[in-house]
Amino acid sequence: MSAAGAAIVLAGLITAAGPAAAAGTAASCTPGIEILPALPGATGSTAVGFGTGGIVVGDSAGLPVYWTGTEHTVHAVPLPAGFDRGSVKAVSAKGLMVGTATRTSDQAMVAFTHQRGATTSEPLTAPGKEGRFADVDVNESGRVVYADGGVAKEWVNGKVVRELPVPADAIAGSTVTSLNGINKRGDIVGTVSGSYFDAENDIMVTKTFPVVWPAGGGYPPYSLQVWNGYHSSFVTAGRDIDDRGRVVGLEDYYYRNDPKLTPAVWKKPYDALPADPGRAKGYHDLEFNGSSPTTNVAVGTATNFEESWPSSFQAVYWPGKGEPLVLPFPAGTPGVPLSRAFAATDDDRVAGMITDRETRDGKAVVWTCASKQAYAPKG
Repeated sequence: MSAAGAAIVLAGLITAAGPAAAAGTAASCTPGIEILPALPGATGSTAVGFGTGGIVVGDSAGLPVYWTGTEHTVHAVPLPAGFDRGSVKAVSAKGLMVGTATRTSDQAMVAFTHQRGATTSEPLTAPGKEGRFADVDVNESGRVVYADGGVAKEWVNGKVVRELPVPADAIAGSTVTSLNGINKRGDIVGTVSGSYFDAENDIMVTKTFPVVWPAGGGYPPYSLQVWNGYHSSFVTAGRDIDDRGRVVGLEDYYYRNDPKLTPAVWKKPYDALPADPGRAKGYHDLEFNGSSPTTNVAVGTATNFEESWPSSFQAVYWPGKGEPLVLPFPAGTPGVPLSRAFAATDDDRVAGMITDRETRDGKAVVWTCASKQAYAPKG
C-alpha cells in the first residue's frame, strides 16, 4: 500500500467541536490515517511505539515487527530461540529494540533485545511467568528496564547496572510487578504490589500503586498516591512517564463483574493525589496508555462495558488540558469499528490499532497531525 493510499484526510469527519490545538505541532503536517501493512499472508497488527527516522514498532499476527519509510514497509523481527510469539514494545534512537516473547507450550515469557539489522534477537532474562502483558521499555540512549521475576532491573549494553528498590512505605513483601516506562533522562515508572492477611478484621489487604525511580539511583523512589488502596479490587498503575516527569495511567477497578477504568495523571513533585481529566463524551471509562515526550499529550482508550465486556472502545487524545477527545476512524470503514491508542510523538503522530467489530481483526495505524483530527464526540 502506498503512503498516499494509506493516508486519508479526514476534515469531513471532524465535528463542529473543532480539532485540539497541541503545542509543538508541526505546522506542515497533514491530517491523515495511515494503515500499516501486516506480514505477508497475515492478519491482525498493532503499532505501539515510535523510533527515529520514521520507525514504528509493534506486532503482526502475534509476531514482533517494525515498519520503515513512507510506505511503512513491514519487517519481521526474529524471536529468541524456542519462542513462537511476541511483540516489539519500544526502540532506542540507535535502533535497539526491546520486546517480549512467549512460548506456547508452557506460556513462559522472556524479555529480549534486537539490534536493527542483526540476524538474531537476544534474550534479556531467563524464561519466567511474568504474564502475557508484561512491559519492557528502552529510552533514547539505550537504557532498558524490565521487572524480572518481581525484581526491577535496568540494563545498559546487555548488562544489569542497577536493581530498583521497593519503596520503604510499601507493604512488607511487596514486589515490582512491572516497569512501564523510562524517559530520556532515565526516570523510570513502574508498579508495585503487596498484600497481607489482616486477622483482626478477617480480610486480605492488598495495595497496588505506581512508583517513580529517579534517574541514576541517587534518590529514593517516589510512591505515587492513589485514590483507593488496600483492596484487591483496585489496581492503580502508571503506564508512561514523559521527559518532564509527568506520569499517566489509570485506576483499574473490578468487582463482581463491574469494571471501571479511571484515567490518572501525576505531576512532580509527586506529593498529591492524581488528577482525573474526565471522560470522552459518550464513554463511561477511560485509560491512558502513553504520552508524548515534551508536548504534554496523553493517549489511550475510551471504553463502554456491557456485562463486563468492552462492547465499544475508541482511541483517545488528550492535549494536557480540557476534556479528553477521540480520534476518528478511516473514511468508509464498514460497521461500527473499534480503536485504541498506545503512543504519541512530539511531531503529533499517534500509534495504535483499528479493529473490526465482527471479526476482531486489528490493523496497525498511525494518525498523523493528530491534534487537528481529535474531536469531542456528540455523546
